[in-house]
Amino acid sequence: MKRPSRNDLCWCGSGKKYKKCHMEEDKKLYVYEEQGFIIPNLNIIKTPEQIEGIRKSGKITNEILDMVGERIKVGVTTNEIDDWVSEYTIKSGAIAAPLNYGGFPKSVCTSINDVICHGIPEDRPLKNGDIINVDVSTILNGYYSDASRMFVVGEASENAVKLVEAAKEALYIGINEVKPYGDLNSVGIAIENYCNKLGYSVVRDLGGHGIGLKFHEEPHVDHFARSGKGVLLLPGMVFTIEPMINEGSYKCVTLEDDWTVVTKDGSLSAQWEHTILVTESGVEILV
Repeated sequence: MKRPSRNDLCWCGSGKKYKKCHMEEDKKLYVYEEQGFIIPNLNIIKTPEQIEGIRKSGKITNEILDMVGERIKVGVTTNEIDDWVSEYTIKSGAIAAPLNYGGFPKSVCTSINDVICHGIPEDRPLKNGDIINVDVSTILNGYYSDASRMFVVGEASENAVKLVEAAKEALYIGINEVKPYGDLNSVGIAIENYCNKLGYSVVRDLGGHGIGLKFHEEPHVDHFARSGKGVLLLPGMVFTIEPMINEGSYKCVTLEDDWTVVTKDGSLSAQWEHTILVTESGVEILV
């Protein structure tokens, strides 16, 4: 952590000198740093106004996922899902964050069966027994939110349903590890321990991320166990937890479209995602 000088402007943007703003409060962070924690850049800490903006954006994201859940069924194409998301987003006065992000051509990610994430909507109709992740990211008045859910189309196999349920449970196990002045590494440790007991693997090449004023901010969130101290969790941090759980190996491959990520062994994959806020007393799910 780079320590500002006493007479520097405070990192929080208040316009005050550091010594008259956050200096005393930040002194305890240096103690954590000496213990081996990674101190995040403090400019990622969100203000109450910014948190409210993210929360309002998240309300639209949540409504979109509810709407998809009501309509999704056998025979629906992922392009139709993209149309639904686009129309609802525009009607809400918002912007679909994925559209044109790094060249992504659609408004939503739809990842079916062995697709881990970033599946591009197309004319492929959903079949009975498919499992699909729908990942919605919304910008409202400059504030970003991000969440995804799994949907079982028709009647899926017992193995597929169990994987979907386990991925959801893994998400909440990870969220339960979030606490102010806790260790971000504890999230990945808890998720991987749970999944390994069930015989599943956790994707390592992709993870969660900070969000709010940009689509992707610090910190990066691993969903597997790492040794040592991780990033120190501070009140006001906003990030996603979105474990990607595979029925087989954790290894993955990115297809020639440079977006679609699939399991290397062709096994099923499932993912759920929330945007969360670290609070003074624990954690709040924003969407």
